[in-house]
Amino acid sequence: MRAYADNDYPADHKPDWKVIAGLWPYLAEFRGRVMLALGFLVFSKLATVATPFALKYIVDYLDQNRSGDILTWIPVLLVVAYGLLRFGSTLFSELRDAVFARVAERAMRRVSLRVFEHLHNRELAFHLDRKTGGLARDIERGTNGISFLLRFTLFNIVPTLLEILLVAGILFVVFNVGYVLAILVAVVVYVVFSIKVTEWRTKYVREANARDNQSNSRAVDSLLNYETVKYFNNERFEAELYDQDLDDWEQARLKNRLSLAALNSGQALIIGAAMIVIMAMAVQEVASGEITLGDFTMINAYLLQLFIPLNALGFVYREIRQALVNVERLFGLLGDEPVIEDAPSAKALVVEKGDVRFDHVHFGYRPNRQILRNVSFSIPAGHTVAVVGASGAGKSTLARLLFRFYDVNQGSITIDGQDIREVTQDSLRSAIGVVPQDTVLFNDTLFRNLAYGRPDASEEEVYQAARMAHLEQFIHSLPDGYNTQVGERGLKLSGGEKQRVAIARVILKNPPLLILDEATSSLDSLSEQAILGALKEVSRQRTSLVIAHRLSTTRDADTILVMEGGRIVESGNHVELLGQKGHYARLWEQQHRIGDDVVRQAPDHGPWP
Repeated sequence: MRAYADNDYPADHKPDWKVIAGLWPYLAEFRGRVMLALGFLVFSKLATVATPFALKYIVDYLDQNRSGDILTWIPVLLVVAYGLLRFGSTLFSELRDAVFARVAERAMRRVSLRVFEHLHNRELAFHLDRKTGGLARDIERGTNGISFLLRFTLFNIVPTLLEILLVAGILFVVFNVGYVLAILVAVVVYVVFSIKVTEWRTKYVREANARDNQSNSRAVDSLLNYETVKYFNNERFEAELYDQDLDDWEQARLKNRLSLAALNSGQALIIGAAMIVIMAMAVQEVASGEITLGDFTMINAYLLQLFIPLNALGFVYREIRQALVNVERLFGLLGDEPVIEDAPSAKALVVEKGDVRFDHVHFGYRPNRQILRNVSFSIPAGHTVAVVGASGAGKSTLARLLFRFYDVNQGSITIDGQDIREVTQDSLRSAIGVVPQDTVLFNDTLFRNLAYGRPDASEEEVYQAARMAHLEQFIHSLPDGYNTQVGERGLKLSGGEKQRVAIARVILKNPPLLILDEATSSLDSLSEQAILGALKEVSRQRTSLVIAHRLSTTRDADTILVMEGGRIVESGNHVELLGQKGHYARLWEQQHRIGDDVVRQAPDHGPWP
């Protein structure tokens, strides 16, 4: 049974409220807008608080003149004032949102760009260990959390507190301290209850989210593996597993609903009790003549204004708490510094000849996993050095070190005498073209994937690179030609076709140094010979490091290095190494014997349609 990790944060995680202070730089960029938005917020609340006053005077005027002549223009003016105050409250709120929109959206843009750039600056080890889905969720939740915190902190919590203070002040001045005390007690009880119950039910909310994620992941995983399901007739098995996840989701949702009902019921009870106490006080004072009917109406209106925003406090608190955790996680991600960084005095790499030298290099991905042991060799300018050996011998590690995905533990790697740790990563990687073993394409057109080698290249240069990589005939056979969509990760192309795209990219990049990491591993024999011819043409006048598994690609190399156990055990050209009858000769004989066996045993039918 497949298991899925819960990417949600633990319910008992205590968010760091200091995170809010970290949002100040994003507010500081638009100080004027923030101040204007706060001004509109104050005007909106003043209009909101003044509205019950207009209602009070309307009721009092009508009540006091029920038996006499009524000057119709007075209540009309009061009604107009009441309507204008209502409109003003809404208008200033909308103006506040409109002015502040740029602040929130710009903050999300700034953070998204910072994270994007930061992740591209992280070392390869980080990306090999990361989980793309979880990382994408961290970024999405973190950026949305910033917008949520900015909006709700400024436009929900602050306005609610401001309104409570204004109403309490009005009731204290106009009426008596009893109303103020009753409202404050009700608000405190309401807030404490909402926070406590929200903390309690957070585990149910998270459980419901986790079960929802699990059921969705199950469905997506099963549908993505549609062919595998069909191959083994496991439709019923998949449906049963999915229904089991849905059952867990159903139970979790039920707990969530019941806990929400408890929260809403408790909040309604507190509000109801407060309304009863305060309105009973008002009724008693109306009956005794201490206050007017308009005063009674005004008190009722204030209570409604206060408790409506408070009614959402449980939701707002939970969301702010979650947003704090999300933003904290995002800021933590930004706080992790890349392991591979430019030296403070790093200069741009200057490639005059292209001599590459590995000098007594030791390296291990982990302290207890040593890969390279005292490796030394050089690649003279314009020469091609091929590295062969069994899997795990350290061949691809050489390429990763030269490209500075990792730094050596001991020794040095130099280009024209310049230690690659002392030059900028950008200049180093601009000088190196790589054809990887596993080529991954973007979900875009074939033309754009080819042009990725040099985005500012002309169309003719892209076409020329495709011709040199022997792609043109294949492209012209496609209905949409260069505009063909290659699919996610290039899945619509075969391995050999993707490999040719990678070669075309390097041709277009036109670097002085080349790294070919199993560059023809996905090609058939005929395509391999064609590509080898193109690569030979491209590598002429360039310094090339060729990582090879198929020894047929190494015959024309100036020097062949044979690696075993992280050491170079043999060195020479193809003829010399065969004459030594050592490791290379055994590998060569073994590969040719396997190739002959495959030809003899091949079935007399074509591949699956």
